[in-house]
Amino acid sequence: MRRVLSITVFLTAISCLFLATGCRKGTTEVRRGMGFKEFVPVYNKHIAGFLLTQQETTRKELESVEANIANAAEGDAKATLEIRAAALKREMEKWAFRISLGDYFKFGDPSQIPTDLVWVNGLDQPEIGDPDAKKGGVIRRHFAKLSFPPTIRPFGPNANNGFRADMYDNIELPLVTLHPGTMKEIPGVASSWAVTPDGRTVFMKIDPEATYSDGLRVKALDVMLAVYVRVSDNVVNPFTKEFFRDTYAQITTYGEDVVAVTLPEPTVYTAFNAGAIVPANPKFYENYGPDYAERYQWLFPPTTGAYEVKPEGLVKGVSITQSRVKNWWAKDRKYYKYRFNPDEMVTVLVRDESKAFELFRAGEFDSYLILVPDIWYEKSEIPEVYDGYMEKTTYYNQYPRVPRGLYLNVTKPPLNDRNVRLGIQQAMNWQKVIDVLFRGDYTRLKSFNDGLGIFSDPSLSARPFSIEGARNAFREAGFTKEGNDGILMKPDGTRLSVSVSYQAMPLLDRMFAILREDAKACGFDLRLDGLEGTVFYKKIMQKQHEMNFSAWNTTPPIPEFFQFLHSSGAFDDKGNPKPQTNNFFVWSRPDTDILVDKVRYARDEEELRDSAWKVQKLIHDEAFFVPAYAVEFNRIDSWRWVRWPDSEETKMSPPVVYEPHEGYCFWIDEDIRRETLDAKRHGEKFPEVNRVIDAYRQQAAPSTP
Repeated sequence: MRRVLSITVFLTAISCLFLATGCRKGTTEVRRGMGFKEFVPVYNKHIAGFLLTQQETTRKELESVEANIANAAEGDAKATLEIRAAALKREMEKWAFRISLGDYFKFGDPSQIPTDLVWVNGLDQPEIGDPDAKKGGVIRRHFAKLSFPPTIRPFGPNANNGFRADMYDNIELPLVTLHPGTMKEIPGVASSWAVTPDGRTVFMKIDPEATYSDGLRVKALDVMLAVYVRVSDNVVNPFTKEFFRDTYAQITTYGEDVVAVTLPEPTVYTAFNAGAIVPANPKFYENYGPDYAERYQWLFPPTTGAYEVKPEGLVKGVSITQSRVKNWWAKDRKYYKYRFNPDEMVTVLVRDESKAFELFRAGEFDSYLILVPDIWYEKSEIPEVYDGYMEKTTYYNQYPRVPRGLYLNVTKPPLNDRNVRLGIQQAMNWQKVIDVLFRGDYTRLKSFNDGLGIFSDPSLSARPFSIEGARNAFREAGFTKEGNDGILMKPDGTRLSVSVSYQAMPLLDRMFAILREDAKACGFDLRLDGLEGTVFYKKIMQKQHEMNFSAWNTTPPIPEFFQFLHSSGAFDDKGNPKPQTNNFFVWSRPDTDILVDKVRYARDEEELRDSAWKVQKLIHDEAFFVPAYAVEFNRIDSWRWVRWPDSEETKMSPPVVYEPHEGYCFWIDEDIRRETLDAKRHGEKFPEVNRVIDAYRQQAAPSTP
């Protein structure tokens, strides 16, 4: 009989690790523990109760649907019921499987690991970056969002801010990650992994050399801790709690070196989905508790990635310096040895974009991501470029197009009327914005989650600006009279007026001035609510907006709908719009929940594609998202000492990145810096550089394995 390690004994042992008093006799210092020991049995019981409740609720609904099917006449209504019944049967299978697993957090012994597993290491993909890359130096940039992050915590209130990807998502190493060129699974903290024959469980071996930036070795238990610190009641973050509850069926440790993560259903990218968890450092969280949000507000946790933020690197409201981890454990690994090259990356707050560009021109910043055509065509046509001291680059990527546009809160009248939403879509003259503000360089975004290859429906297109179409839709909603100012009204005097909240900046102020003027021609009063970045973010997270203009990155390779559309993120138990979730539409409908769950748990590529297309069609038909514009390329101006890859494997950057800096394949050449500055002082010049990197432009997005 295989030996099973007792949970009680195991938790007693780990309490010695986490409680600062230690397990040695004679210790007098008393510090609070992180609470993991007490949490495990409570959470296991909570999940068990949740599963039984869901199973019973699903069973009753299935019985009701089947009864309705028996009495339904042939036709669309019956067909819809049959689709719902099939989904519920699948749900019943999922609940039964999860209940059969037992505890959510489980502790096993290495002897229990199946002996017939097929282990892979993901080392068959091409290298990333350029062998000529040099280590060292400092790169200085500015916050592109023009606002300082409200916290540097990786999770909790306000953690989902515009800079978190630069600090965490693009740098930290999870257990298993994806190659940014091929979209195949490659090792992160796990050195190898194996998927069970049923496609639900992934066993992962922790790399024996994997350590945090504080030198502490990464252990299997740290994966559990990462879940614990995010789902306990010490954190107010409903979406994260539901994500871990619903995405993972079980997490099991087998000693210190192996962890197994079980998914509720077989899925595409099994190892990546199971291995997406970034381990948590137990020493850092030893004081984790109810005051987490305040206590850890400005503390950077020890990281598995290449860069950390030291206390002296944080100047609140001014700058954040990310320092390359000394003796980083993965520095010589295949997919990381030519990346993460500068010793420091300094990001400075400059609230005015024009001033930021002048600082770049003065040499205060090393590279500048050019977001608007005016700067590209006019401000960057300067002697520093002509004389070759700066180099301009246009880079085409294969990244999913950002769902940039208007997010309509359907709980706010008149946005609860589909006809009004249809009218607003046609009253927004985005093409004029593209032509006037963006010199025609950008394109109209086709749909929500566009640019994901076969998972994006190519038949969908955004509704064009049409005064007649908008007015017809508004008329269908009851806005049949026109006021003296040209704004439509209902017979009772209700004006067709909606507020749009956005982060105030000159570009967006100009953009909405254009949109407001043309909306008025459609009889629609678009009220402008430009806000400072932090204020805007808090308002939309509290669901206090009517419409908001925002852009939320979609991470490849799978479309993301759950956080934006599932009813669990729409309303709380009292029926009020739920704060701190990304369902900015406050959209809640059973058929949508079915579809987004199918996308989330698709078992193969065909099912994922079919479900994703249906969700995109639903969003298009219901018109609660107004697509704005899409950018298929990035433009970067950089001093010539900022070097970019030009190797066989990597042209400037891996293709599946939002913008090339996020590939972390660039480096700083101090010899070229000295050469450039010396030439500039003496009036010597270099050839002008204005390159276009379109190696990835015509290629199809990588398909699933």
